[in-house]
Amino acid sequence: MPYIRETVLTTKGGDGRIHIAPLGIIEDGDHWIVAPFRPSRTLDNIAETGRAVVNYTDDALIFAGCLTGRKDWPLTPIEGCDIPRLEAALAHDVLEVVDLREDEVRPRYRCRIAASGQHRPFTGMNRAKAAVLEAAILASRLKMLPAEKIEDELAYLKIAIDKTAGPDEEKAWGWLLEKIIDHLAEVEREKG
Repeated sequence: MPYIRETVLTTKGGDGRIHIAPLGIIEDGDHWIVAPFRPSRTLDNIAETGRAVVNYTDDALIFAGCLTGRKDWPLTPIEGCDIPRLEAALAHDVLEVVDLREDEVRPRYRCRIAASGQHRPFTGMNRAKAAVLEAAILASRLKMLPAEKIEDELAYLKIAIDKTAGPDEEKAWGWLLEKIIDHLAEVEREKG
């Protein structure tokens, strides 16, 4: 299995609009693979510009927010790049596409790191942040998973929330839980 780093990408469209989206990037030697699903704004922007900024953040609110329609996060410019980074990024990489492997579902953009920056220290691991990240990934795949699997995963992840969450992780968990509960209720309505 490849090494995947969970990140938040900022991309810019030809219209100048910035898009923020969580996405796991895949290690490929000295390069990174960015493989957004079709259709997506991230895909359109990378296809148009050939660039993306990878934001390395441990802010659970950003991952949860992006998956629940809250995409207005503070940005800050990067010298020499017209795509901004997240203000909350611990670090960032500017990626430039070097080649593309087309796919009907998920094209794979192989990218080189054109520039990098460090912005604040990483202060350690937290189980609740990891649980929010896993719940965000779960929320992004609701239509692919059976209800029982979703419920089992949530029950397990809630242990870390209950034991180690601060106010931000609790808020992020609540946003995701609301989205997931709405989905499960819709599944039940469709059954019945």
